[in-house]
Amino acid sequence: MSTATDAKTQDCSIIALDKFIQATRDSGYKSTAAALSELVDNSIQAGATRIAIKIAMTDAESGNGIEVSVLDNGCGMDPFTLRQALRFGGSTRFGDRSGLGRYGMGLPNASLSQARRVTVYAWQSIGSDATAATRMTTCGGLAKRVYMSYLDVDKIVQAKMVEIPRPIVVKSAPQECVAPSGTFIRWTHCDRLDNRRVSTIVRKVETELARRFRHYLRKRLKITINGEAIKAFDPLHLYSDAELSGASLFGEELRYEVPVNPSDPKNTGWVKVRFSELPVHEWHKLSNDEKRRFGISRGSGVSIVRAGREVDYGWFFMGGKSRENYDDWWRCEIQFDPVLDEAFGITHTKQQIRPLAHLIEAITPDLEATARELSRRVRRAHQKVKAGDDRCSDSERKASEREHLLRPLPREVSSSAKTLMRDLKKSHPLLRRKHLHSVRRYRIIEAPTKDKSFFSYARDGEQLILVLNPYHPFYRDIYKPLAEGESRRDQQLRASVELLLLAAARSEAAAGSDGATIARQRLEWSHALAAFLNDK
Repeated sequence: MSTATDAKTQDCSIIALDKFIQATRDSGYKSTAAALSELVDNSIQAGATRIAIKIAMTDAESGNGIEVSVLDNGCGMDPFTLRQALRFGGSTRFGDRSGLGRYGMGLPNASLSQARRVTVYAWQSIGSDATAATRMTTCGGLAKRVYMSYLDVDKIVQAKMVEIPRPIVVKSAPQECVAPSGTFIRWTHCDRLDNRRVSTIVRKVETELARRFRHYLRKRLKITINGEAIKAFDPLHLYSDAELSGASLFGEELRYEVPVNPSDPKNTGWVKVRFSELPVHEWHKLSNDEKRRFGISRGSGVSIVRAGREVDYGWFFMGGKSRENYDDWWRCEIQFDPVLDEAFGITHTKQQIRPLAHLIEAITPDLEATARELSRRVRRAHQKVKAGDDRCSDSERKASEREHLLRPLPREVSSSAKTLMRDLKKSHPLLRRKHLHSVRRYRIIEAPTKDKSFFSYARDGEQLILVLNPYHPFYRDIYKPLAEGESRRDQQLRASVELLLLAAARSEAAAGSDGATIARQRLEWSHALAAFLNDK
């Protein structure tokens, strides 16, 4: 009899809520940055152009009272959407592949993986919420309805919270709620952050978000952490305005049409792959600290990008090729259509992939072959450096040694040459080392030119920099094959071409007031040369 009574009173709900919440806190987020990325995803999908992250100590005496908040200027949420957003699986866009989220797990799952309480404020433009309560609050001089709801781990465990609280209109909204619409999320009682030092957490989050959301940061999105803007970081080192630039694309972009499932060959999506090659001869002189800071050392890998957002970074689709130190000097990026989520094995946390066999078979052979070729090229480049064959050193040294035979360059430097030198110093740390200036009067650097000339020059004091444009057909068809050639004749021809261009750059620098005319002539010459060399 007692057994029957016990069976009637036994909790047979699908989820044991208190245990589920505690278990889901261990749901596998790799870091605080990974959890915050979920909130950034939601902001982007809500149309936000500005996202402000704040990580601050609130209890200085205890040393562990860190709070984290995320504020955006997206479209905000009405009360129903806000309540659904705090539910596990409660997304209004469940299964939608057009954006960054699909499962409705991001906000509650990410938040409770780091904190014991998450509070969400949301508001929309006046007029978008006509059926809501009439009570309003004033934020930033604008009247708006700011709704609030929350999740609290302790209350759930104590059975004091069994459903998402109905959103209420707050009488005095946080001062952050100043945009016409938006969302403000606050994590409190943070007991699972990566570190107990705010500065360490900020540094790690900035590094991760700069890489994961680089494609968005290059467009309209601005993300700040404690008021400082995050600058996009490209692991392929292809951004010409980066602190360190100079890498070049290797080969053409590879494209693959892959079925979502082998049993349904008509349902397909596209995979796009590109490789970049880092300039060994220019960057090998960087110190070990600089190589670590710029992401060269231990930076080898493949960036997996879904819908413009990086979801994983690691050693993927390389077949039987093992990772070695030479692989630090090239990179790979794979972008894929969200329809291929299952083929890539994307989980709801969007921080790792588990590719299926048919995808691995489709793209691995080409990627492994390319990786092996790049590794061989890097190995040869390092062997040349080790043997003392520093690229461009012969022509740079010869030009420097024979400078005394020529009429001195005018002291006045053109504004364009000064500006270019200033820009080059930002992206080429070696140019900031003053002791190199006394050794070499001339240097040769590869960098895109704004006017698309096949070469330009920069000048600062006694040093003249010849800038070769790696995107001009002259570089692709003539200079690069010579620079990569193994024969002595190739090396001699390369040095001769470099001396020819150094002389042209010097003559332009020596022209004084006539330099602008020569610069126009150089541009016309470059355009004509491109037209003659291009196959199309």
